[in-house]
Amino acid sequence: MTDPILIEPAKPFDITLAPPGSKSLTNRALLIAALSTGQTVLDGVLFADDTRRMLEALSSLGFELDIDEDAKRVTVTGKGGGIPNNEAELNLGNAGTAMRFLTAALCLGGGTYTLDGIPRMRERPIGELVEPLRELGAEIDYLGEEGFPPLRINDSPYFEGGFITLKPTLSSQFISALLITGPCTPRGVTLTFDGPVTSMPYIKMTLKLMKHFGVSHEWGGPKKNAVRVTVAEYLAKPYTIEPDASNASYFLAAAAAVPGSSCTIENLGSESVQGDADFCMVLGLMGCNVDQRTHATTITAPTTGKLKGVDVKLNQMPDMAQTLAALAILAEGPTRIRKVGNLRVKETDRMEAIRVELTKLGASVDIEGDDIHITPPEGNVLTPAIVDTYDDHRMAMAFSVIGLATPPGTVTINDPDCVNKTYPNYWEDLQKLQDAATATAE
Repeated sequence: MTDPILIEPAKPFDITLAPPGSKSLTNRALLIAALSTGQTVLDGVLFADDTRRMLEALSSLGFELDIDEDAKRVTVTGKGGGIPNNEAELNLGNAGTAMRFLTAALCLGGGTYTLDGIPRMRERPIGELVEPLRELGAEIDYLGEEGFPPLRINDSPYFEGGFITLKPTLSSQFISALLITGPCTPRGVTLTFDGPVTSMPYIKMTLKLMKHFGVSHEWGGPKKNAVRVTVAEYLAKPYTIEPDASNASYFLAAAAAVPGSSCTIENLGSESVQGDADFCMVLGLMGCNVDQRTHATTITAPTTGKLKGVDVKLNQMPDMAQTLAALAILAEGPTRIRKVGNLRVKETDRMEAIRVELTKLGASVDIEGDDIHITPPEGNVLTPAIVDTYDDHRMAMAFSVIGLATPPGTVTINDPDCVNKTYPNYWEDLQKLQDAATATAE
């Protein structure tokens, strides 16, 4: 564990940034490129813990990768829906996307593969993916507790795809895993949703990326609640990965929180395939000025200097809950963050982590079912605290925003290197806000 970081308050700033590439898009694109026919060049690739786990796994599975970190580029030689090696032991750390997407894809492999990770990964449920895969003919064993990693994927000659009905799932990644693998099976895949779909924007992201690589889909059924992916061949095609909208939210939130500030995120606008790009609309409800164009988003702090508490559902962008929670303690009036129960099975139990750490800082926080209710301290006078991050990158980045908008010594972040999961240069980029403030003052 690295030394804590004391977050210094920021002066008003005006800055334009382009955060690193999206983790979600990077890991989807890497796997689809590996399943494609031909050679795919991916630009804007994120190099962080989660994506390195996917890169290492693909290499262990025998895929040919040409990696240029300086250029943020990876060239993948695909194998047309096949897995080159018929045996591998994969350690996926705490990379949920890698664990879930590869669990499905390796059912195509005709070999034996084990998938494991850090202790927290062994606490993250995966039964809602394993059971549908078994229904489709896959042979998968739990090597520890039933319903959780580690897993062994066995040779599955009867894994042919087909029709599956899904109850609401804890994670949209289970659905994306089935969709990505579907066109490579002998029958394709049709998923019928019996109830609400978790984080639909991430499903749309997956389908848009699949379409880029030549695989179409069709919605149908009496209630338009079924999506069909027919048998098809992914075709290699260059792809440029957008900046990570989730990670961009911390800089937009900083602009919202520090009176007189403004932040523009380049290459992330209204045409983004990432649902979290819509978080700017929540900031608008809090009183910020929002200017979202086709390929850029600008947030300017409220002219009154104060944010307003809001009551919003974040089930379509649950990764934004911590960012909103950080702003809630700075706002006038209470904030309600609704329908985010799946935060309990993320990198940590994020609902409980939010409650504990905001309470340290003086907020009153109640969890009711899948909702979080936050009441800031009287006068927004916070209690100085050392914020624990639970090996969760989003806890560190979100709570750093509070420190930017409060008196010196208010927020100290424990284990700041946990940001390496998705944003290794986060602290350097956060410093750019301070530098921008200095340059503006001069």
